[in-house]
Amino acid sequence: MLIEVAKLALGLMIAFFHRPVADWIIEQDRLLVVMARQRGVPLPAALTTETGRSLYFWIGIFIALYEMLRIWMLYS
Repeated sequence: MLIEVAKLALGLMIAFFHRPVADWIIEQDRLLVVMARQRGVPLPAALTTETGRSLYFWIGIFIALYEMLRIWMLYS
């Protein structure tokens, strides 16, 4: 039960803090793309800021909903 609650909390935290998490990861992704392009490796552009924020928000919501469903199935 403790693991399921921890996963639920993780999903809620990702959804709550999706903006700083997405901004940090997108910035790192942009740096990697620039470094790869300088070395001649053609890579597609990094995600836009809004797309990244939406993606991480929905990942957090999906994790939280999945864990709520698992907890409900375990105790019903």
